[in-house]
Amino acid sequence: MVVAAIGVFVGVRIAGDDDPGPSDPNDAYGVSHVHGLGINPADESLIVATHNGSFRIPADSNEAERIGDSLQDTMGFTVVGPDRFVGSGHPDLAGRRAGQSPRLGLIESTDAGATWTGISLSGQVDFHALAYAHDQVYGWDSGTGRFMVSANRSDWDTRSTLDMYSFAVDPADAEHLIAASPDGLVDSGDGGRTWVPSKGPALIAVSWDRSAGLWGADAAGSVYRQSSAGWARLGEMPGEPQTLLATPDTLYAAAHDSDGLTGIYRSTDDGVTWRLRYQDPAP
Repeated sequence: MVVAAIGVFVGVRIAGDDDPGPSDPNDAYGVSHVHGLGINPADESLIVATHNGSFRIPADSNEAERIGDSLQDTMGFTVVGPDRFVGSGHPDLAGRRAGQSPRLGLIESTDAGATWTGISLSGQVDFHALAYAHDQVYGWDSGTGRFMVSANRSDWDTRSTLDMYSFAVDPADAEHLIAASPDGLVDSGDGGRTWVPSKGPALIAVSWDRSAGLWGADAAGSVYRQSSAGWARLGEMPGEPQTLLATPDTLYAAAHDSDGLTGIYRSTDDGVTWRLRYQDPAP
């Protein structure tokens, strides 16, 4: 799961296509068009899943290192355990030439993202949102709008169909979920089989951590936290959000700045202030 401790995060839905991305790593974009963030429990590094491959930011550094040789577009991404991730999306040019389907289905890495293996639904599903919680994988397929759950990562239960930007699973209840949809927040108490409107701001990203609670960000970058009294606005990111990750003591986000550059930011004061963790040099 994309977590530190037991929190669950799912990245913002970004309208995707089957663009394989650059064919030469030397020509690849850096950290831009971020689809997901996660903490690898093996070394506490921050994993950044993007349109053109994945990157690792070590816990003791503010430099981003490209992971492996693949430039695949990892649309859905979540951390399952130490060095173990699951994802989805589209292959790069090398992958296509090797016969990979334009829709990768569910893929898995057991070496911290260096290599990926197809697990299920190849050619059928493009998960733009994934979460791992309660020993299950939850996924939302952008092509059909299906919300799906699997206990073994091979057999999938399609529970509903809806449009959404992102969703999060309650760390304390496998049946309780919240999703940010184009029509506002929706809530499910039966594992995603049915959804009902939920009061709150118009969010595009949500992240739920057992210790930190439920967080969200709207399209303008305002950051909110839910409490028993409802949603409260606590701060604002330095730009348009791409992803949001809540951990017990830190919030992480990827956002565009005023020049259109993607930065990885962190906040240790509940979203009130944000510090730049990493940004590629301007072209």
